Amino acid sequence: MKIEAVEGIVLSETNYSESSKILNVLTKEFGLIGIMSKGCRSMKSKLRGVSRKLVYGTFHIYFKEKGLSTLIGVDIINSFSNIVMDLERVSYASFILELVNQVTKESEDEEIFELFKDTLLKMDEGFSPIVLTNILELKLLDFLGVRPSIDFCSICGSDKAIVTIDSTAGGYICRNCYQNEPLVSDKAIKMIRLFYYVDIKNITKLDVSESVVKEINQFLDDYYDRYTGIYLKSKNFIRELNKLTS
Repeated sequence: MKIEAVEGIVLSETNYSESSKILNVLTKEFGLIGIMSKGCRSMKSKLRGVSRKLVYGTFHIYFKEKGLSTLIGVDIINSFSNIVMDLERVSYASFILELVNQVTKESEDEEIFELFKDTLLKMDEGFSPIVLTNILELKLLDFLGVRPSIDFCSICGSDKAIVTIDSTAGGYICRNCYQNEPLVSDKAIKMIRLFYYVDIKNITKLDVSESVVKEINQFLDDYYDRYTGIYLKSKNFIRELNKLTS
């Protein structure tokens, strides 16, 4: 096995034997790979602090194309300390980790890593975790092959007089095609399209009202339930957390 240095973020960790872990790492170079971190659960191990979820760094590994690679060490790029110290942020980050793990099973597009990384970096900077999560959720639908219609009416194709967005219809609905679907605000209609096209790494401001956030979040929840088949336990925790804080 040759030694490789790969940029990656740990999505999950699984205890292995009495002292080791298997890390599920999304890397820029090789996509999703498994890495054995030998002895990392020992108090004296130099790998102990870097063998956990949400570690973002350069992973030095004995790379194995098929099967588990072996961890040598990690140069931390960002520890996401602001995320891990905040219950709301770490809850949304945990959901993102699960979601990206599922999406990478359907697509190995290297853009997923960049979107994922940029979202976590912005969340760590202090931007709204729910808005960033919704932006990422919307963008990831491309890689699942079920992008909603947000440029024109999902029924007739017109880009005029859009009055709502509906998961059952698959996206925008214009006035002529409207048939008593639930209405959302004009602001939500425009904002969800902005979410899709915004470059996450260039975000400097996220000024979205709570009511619009709720509308967009509800649409995405319904859309994922209807079209993706992805079920994540962490999403239920977020829903319960939102109930407690609302």
